[in-house]
Amino acid sequence: MIYPNQNPVITSKGLVYSMSHFQNRDTFLPYNVPDITEAEIQEVVDTLRSGWLAKGPRTIEFEKRFADYVGAKHAIAVNSCTAALHVALLTQDIGPGDEVITTPMTFASTASTIIHTGATPVFADIDYRTGCIDPDEIEKKITPRTKAIVPVHYSGQVCDLERIYEIADRHGLFVSEDAAHALWSRYQGRLIGNQLRGTASYSFYATKNLCTGEGGMLVTDRDDIAERARILTSHGMSRNAWNRYAKGGTWKYDIVEPGFKYNMFDIQAALGLRQLDRLEEMQARRLQIADRFQTAFSQMDALDMPEVPAYTTHSWHLYVMRIRPEMLDIDRDQFIVELNERNVGTSVHFIPVHLMSAYQNRFGYREGDFPNTEKHFDRIISLPLYPTMTEEDTQYVIDAVADIIEKHHR
Repeated sequence: MIYPNQNPVITSKGLVYSMSHFQNRDTFLPYNVPDITEAEIQEVVDTLRSGWLAKGPRTIEFEKRFADYVGAKHAIAVNSCTAALHVALLTQDIGPGDEVITTPMTFASTASTIIHTGATPVFADIDYRTGCIDPDEIEKKITPRTKAIVPVHYSGQVCDLERIYEIADRHGLFVSEDAAHALWSRYQGRLIGNQLRGTASYSFYATKNLCTGEGGMLVTDRDDIAERARILTSHGMSRNAWNRYAKGGTWKYDIVEPGFKYNMFDIQAALGLRQLDRLEEMQARRLQIADRFQTAFSQMDALDMPEVPAYTTHSWHLYVMRIRPEMLDIDRDQFIVELNERNVGTSVHFIPVHLMSAYQNRFGYREGDFPNTEKHFDRIISLPLYPTMTEEDTQYVIDAVADIIEKHHR
């Protein structure tokens, strides 16, 4: 076991470790910093000067270009991935009395949008290898009330979609893919969002691979879903009401069903357009950093690196490292404290939803219900990974992790 940039020695246990020469950096390395360049700034300035700040031509252009990029027929720009997930279920009239299966290893919004329809979220445990929902566990949770599955492409890792869609087809279930982490991810060589049978929902939150501050996108190949989603995301207004103040527009519109204020607006879309221009460049840097992490951490026996199955291409939205507690005399929480003391920012993705009080109080979930999810949660640390990280930043993270392991190895 040789750690990068350090001199190996043999311990009393016969393992190869290092004489530590680690030095704390003077400044804190944040967990995430958005990659915003002059191109994005200028586009926002141009939008402000255009006089069109709400949903307008830039939003429409962003929708078209995003659909073209992922290979979907329709893209509906919204103010968050949460909005997209909610509307996706509403287009299928999912509501009270229905059940929707998803994973507890996700942010709470995945489950809360199910509740907002009036339906009941039903959790299925994860595949411990990948952190994604386990198709075998989905099958166990299907009842006559089940109407949909919401698989979450965790951290940029893609779910086993072939098996999930086979289950959905056999039971007549709708599939709404939570692709908040999966822009640029691929399944069997195709981008998520390409050749969809249901929907995929993306996030453009400040930490995401493509950032608009807040924002999201719902994509689908189905005309009926797209038509209803456009209505639901704009107050339930009849189509094309967004340009009612423009020359040639009309003040006459109809509310065809009670909808939501979920639309994106042009300042967000301005950021999105320029970020989309730079996506491949930003992804290339993410892949370089992730590759450095994978190579270095593979040498450390106290860690498990993210596993990437052959059927997927990982977007590396997150780098989720797992410690092996049997190899250390500290737990995950203390490991995070020690990274912070070494000026490395971290996060944890995620606290399982079934451990949240709202879900325990309402649905009776308890610790122990989902053993793979809980084992995964107890061990995970999300490390900094973003395009503006330098080579020195990347090496510093590696060295900080190595230093902690060296000091706390059993």
